[in-house]
Amino acid sequence: MSPEKVAQVEKIRKEEKQYHEQYYEDHKLYEEDSWLEEPVPLILDLADQVNIGQPMSILDLGCGVGRHSIPLAQKVQANDGRVVCVDLLDKALQKLIHYSGQYQVKNVIYTEQADISEYPIPEGKYDYIVAASSLEHARSRPKLKKVLDSMVNGTKGGGINCIIMNTNIEEYDAKSGKQQDALFEVNMSKDKVLKLLRQHYEGWEEIHVSDEPLELEIIREDKPVLLKADSLIFAARKP
Repeated sequence: MSPEKVAQVEKIRKEEKQYHEQYYEDHKLYEEDSWLEEPVPLILDLADQVNIGQPMSILDLGCGVGRHSIPLAQKVQANDGRVVCVDLLDKALQKLIHYSGQYQVKNVIYTEQADISEYPIPEGKYDYIVAASSLEHARSRPKLKKVLDSMVNGTKGGGINCIIMNTNIEEYDAKSGKQQDALFEVNMSKDKVLKLLRQHYEGWEEIHVSDEPLELEIIREDKPVLLKADSLIFAARKP
């Protein structure tokens, strides 16, 4: 990666860190009218489609404060399952640990602070892997491909992967409406991402493919910014 690209990625990560840490301070998990308000129903529904006769092992890549980790833990708790939660932000994981106690699933939640671009997933380790709005934060496209390979190899036979990834990302100054640089490490078109996913998941059963427009107001350098994207949802089952 060139020095210019490295500097750009570090700038993006600094902005994302500031935004997310402040957001987690200002908004509680499942707070109404926030993007933490509720989990994506499909992510929870797919957990019920993994047919196993043993404790279920789940990986949540880019878990944040537990929007999906907490309800997934509630699903697998009775059967001695476990949810491994990986995030780059220590503050997010601290909040997750707090919420896991609040929702009485602390014994099921295991946190690991790591960059998902470099996180090693043991081969055949997980029944279900979730990556919700996190893969666009891989350090680069080659790193994204590496993460996808790791997810594929880290899934047990019959296991499921569910990916939600923002594509065609644009950012606009909320006051002037002027378009500005979108501060995401990986910003690809929806068609290119879907093609990439189908290459990596060749031979898997596609369970769900859809997309929907996303509009969200965020903060960049203390200024409101309108984020627009096509949110691609892709889920597949390993043979």
